[in-house]
Order: sequence, then C-alpha cells, then structure tokens
Amino acid sequence: MSHPAPKHPVATRSQWLAARHQLWLHEKAFTHQRDELAAARRALPWVAVEQDYRFQGPDGELGLVELFAERSQLLVYHFMFADGWHEGCPGCSFLADHFDGANLHLAHHDVSLVAVSQAPYAEFQAFRKRMGWHFPWFSSHGSRFNQDFGVTVATDGSAQYNYEPYTGDETELPGLSAFYRDSDGSLYHTYSTYARGLDILVNAYNFLDLAPLGRNEDGTMDWVRHHDRYEGASGKPHCCKE
Repeated sequence: MSHPAPKHPVATRSQWLAARHQLWLHEKAFTHQRDELAAARRALPWVAVEQDYRFQGPDGELGLVELFAERSQLLVYHFMFADGWHEGCPGCSFLADHFDGANLHLAHHDVSLVAVSQAPYAEFQAFRKRMGWHFPWFSSHGSRFNQDFGVTVATDGSAQYNYEPYTGDETELPGLSAFYRDSDGSLYHTYSTYARGLDILVNAYNFLDLAPLGRNEDGTMDWVRHHDRYEGASGKPHCCKE
C-alpha cells in the first residue's frame, strides 16, 4: 500500500550534505546518550524474587528458575492473552514476530527470552501454531506473576500501569521484565518496562524510522495486523512467498 508523500523541501546535493552533517552530529550525541541510559538501566538496584511463581508449559508445571533454561539472564515478555481469548493482542503479536530471530543469538549469549501470558497454557496453543512461532511461551494462570509485575491491572480504582495511575479499560497490558539468576540459585528482578518503553523490541519500527515517511501512524500501531491478516498474506513473509 502506497502513501502520498507530503510536501517537502528539495535541495542540491551540497545543501543536502551540509544538512546531513548537522543531523549526523545530532545522531552521534543521541548514540552516546543511549549508551548512558543503558548503563543507568544496568546500574539499577536489584530486588530479590522471593515468591514461588508457578507456570505451565509443554512439560507441565515449572518455576521461574526453569524459565532461565540454565542461563543467568531472563527476559520475560508479558504477552497480552487473557483467559477466554481466542487470539493474542495484535501489538504483542507484532513484537513477538521479532522474537525467534533474536533467540537464535540470545541463547548463545547467556540470555533466555520467553513470553508469559495469563491465559491457561492450552488456550493459546492454536494461536501459536497459526502464527508459526517457536519461542518459549508459558502460562502464569493461577499465580500473581502478571499482577506483581504490573501487566494485569486492578479493577477497583487503584490501577497502576507504567509507574503511574491507569485510567484505561484494559485489564491485560504489555510489558517486559528482566531477571538474573546468581550462581547460588538466588533470583533477582532487575528491570521492567511498559508502553512506549517496548518500542526498542520492534525492529520493524527501526527500519520505518529510516524510511522517508517514518512510522506514518495516526496512533501507535494503528496499521498493524496479525501477520496472516494483511492483504495478500499467506502466512509467510513477503520475501518468502513462492
């Protein structure tokens, strides 16, 4: 689908190079600021995880430590799929389309990336198969994991999301939490992020930010569909269609 180009200034090549050099200086400063932010994120104090959270997976019940798959670092994507749903949130699915490629590399750098949803394990297996995903995906049904890490919100007027009061009507929301497993078996919560903090996980957005029209959205992810629901979709990426 094409988009009409907005009116835009046109310059000579030398004028473009001068403007590009100024933007390059801005980009370099931003890169340094991003490195400083990442260092500040790593410097946050850790909180010991003392709750015995239980999950369901393909081999039955397991604890948080098993989600590490014997690695020391764990990233949990809080995937919006509640009890009774028939398919996952389109936005979460957009993010999840990036996970399998990342996991090919993360697994060899001491990091496990998994998804966790509130729905019972059996309820999202058909959707998982439909999407063709292979990343580990577990159910937290019956535990307080989603509530304690801020993605299942209260309905009694005390709702909090993304570190501030929440006034929306969603009861399940997206997020990512990071954990560390010490050599003595102790587990620590090191970081959580929500809402626009999840943009960093969407590499498609990084490509769009380099494209002439950028993200070109009226609202965040308003154009996103499950990947098998785009016009002409066959369940395969465009580059892989026969």
